This record gives sequence, structure tokens and C-alpha cells, in this order.
Amino acid sequence: MLGISVYLGNQQMKEQEAYIRKMKQYAFDSIFTSLHIPEDDPAMYKDQLKALGSLANELNMELMADISPTSLQTLGFNWENASELVKWGVTGLRVDYGVDEKTIAHLSKQMKVALNASTLTSSTLKQLKQNGLVTTSTEAWHNFYPRPETGLDWEDFLEKNNWLKNEGISIMAFIPGDQNLRGPLYEKLPTLEVHRFVSPFAAYLDLKNKGKIEKILIGDNGISESTLEQFTAYQKKEEIILRAVPAPSVTEQEIKVASGRHTNRVDRARDCIRSVESRHYASIGKDKISPSHCIERLVGSITVDNERYKRYQGEVQITLRDLPSDNRVNVLGRVVPEDVLLLRWIKGNQTFRIKWI
Repeated sequence: MLGISVYLGNQQMKEQEAYIRKMKQYAFDSIFTSLHIPEDDPAMYKDQLKALGSLANELNMELMADISPTSLQTLGFNWENASELVKWGVTGLRVDYGVDEKTIAHLSKQMKVALNASTLTSSTLKQLKQNGLVTTSTEAWHNFYPRPETGLDWEDFLEKNNWLKNEGISIMAFIPGDQNLRGPLYEKLPTLEVHRFVSPFAAYLDLKNKGKIEKILIGDNGISESTLEQFTAYQKKEEIILRAVPAPSVTEQEIKVASGRHTNRVDRARDCIRSVESRHYASIGKDKISPSHCIERLVGSITVDNERYKRYQGEVQITLRDLPSDNRVNVLGRVVPEDVLLLRWIKGNQTFRIKWI
């Protein structure tokens, strides 16, 4: 499942409604919100939560809320009647410090409960189960980390996820957004530190393919149109869009050869992605591809073989590692740094498209 984050108090619900409706259209079916409510204006948060819950109900979207005991009390509830929030459209609560195992287990019988995946221990989970925790309505949520250099490492992340899966608990993690970043640091909100400066879509594919999780949420307040285009192409056609910057000397003919839909060869190479279609595209015209911009091919370089490569002329490749210059290979441009992580997921027979920006 894919989801978004909406933070109450930052904007009026009417201002956020358009974003929520738009993301629902693109198969984002979950909403996360935080209910750590400041004491100065509890009434505003109460009204906004009700409005958000009503919208989530209308759109058939899950609504999970991060809440503290103080915030729960501010809303007029306690842990005994917290499940009444379901009437407001809240699907479940993320509970953390200050809530005992018996209360959490009781809550799991009435609504969905999200535990802190990063801090959950085997002894605590054992006590929760002994108190009657309903694992089918329980999830483990990893945190996001606003401060750079504090996100999780892959090894610890996977170790914890393997354990949680064996315990029958489903797992969620955050990927960063690339628009309307959340303050006060505005340094993105990933779970894994390695994802802080990559595109949301690259982080998504990384988690989807190797994270061993069931749910992925965007931690920040939004994503750009070009990123949304990447999600859409993958969901509808399983096509990966790579955003790239052209080299200053690239010709219109070379751009044409590199454009269109490509498929990596089934017998994928170690050093590069090889387009099956490109040599056919190149053979349509009679013009030769002259040597040009034959420079070092850094990882993510988009290249085309020129006339010096004989029958390989016109083959488009994307480098998977740094390669030396070759006077038979023209460098057309390079995948933007944020999308380089996507290259590892262009396996054999995977389709992709280059979008020049």
C-alpha cells in the first residue's frame, strides 16, 4: 500500500483537500497524520481531524494518527474510549511511549494499532501477545528522521523486518517527498538515511524490492509532478522513467534515438543497460552517427554507439558503473543524481523511458 502524510495546523483542510484527492486518484490509499497537539489551540486540531476523517471516509482511504496521551486527552478521549475516534474517520492509532501493553492489546481488538518498529523489543511484543494483542490489526511502523545522518542503516532495518515478519506483524516505512518539505529543518523525512537525497520514486522501488515491508508512506507534504509521473508509469505500465540532463553537444538525431520506450536485454550486461529497441530506431534513418563527446562514462551516463562501432551503431546504453572514454561511444547526457538508484532495478526485460529535462 502507498500513502501520504498530512500535517494538521500547517494548512487549513480545504487547502490540503486537493492534494489528498489527487493522490487518491494515483492509488495512494493511506493517510498518516500527527496529533501531537499544541496546548494553545486544541479546538482547531479537533475540527481539522474531523474534517480529515470525513474526507478519508468519503475517499475510502485509511487514516492513521500518531498520538500521545496528552493529545488524546486534549481531544476529549482517554485510552479506554480511544476507539471512538473511528467515528471521526480514524482507522487506527500509532502508539509509542507511555502506553502499557494491556492497553495497547485492548485497543488492537477495536481498531488498527501501529507500534514503533524501530524500538519494539521481543520482550515487549511477547507481553503484548500475552495480553491478547490482535496481530492481524497490528502494524509495526518505522520512524522518519528529519535530521541528516540519523536515518536507519539497511542492515539493522532488514534484521528488524525479518524478525517482525516471523512474528506475524506487517511493516511500514517512510520515503522522502520532494515538494513542500516539512520544517523546521526541511531536510526530507526518510526512514533510511540512504534515501535522503534520492527521488521519492527511487526510494519507493528500493523499499518495494528489498525492504520486506507492506506499506510505504511519503513522509513530507508532497511530491513533484515529474515524480508523480514516475509512480504512474510504473503502476500502469511497469515502466521506469529516468530523468536525465542532455550533454551540451547532443544532436537532435541522437536525442531521437535515445527517446521512446526501451527494454533492457534479457541477457543483461554487468556494466550497462542495453536498449533492445535502439538499434532498430537508429536503422530507420540513413544518416551515420558521427563520433562526438566521447568522454568518460560516469555511472548513469546515457550513450549511443557511433559509426566506429560498426554494426553496433545506434545502440543506446546507460552505464551502471564508471567506464573509461571510448571513441566509438558518444555520451548523450546523464541520469539526474536523484534517479541513479533506479538503475539497479532495471533488470533483464524491464522497460524504461528516458525523460530529458
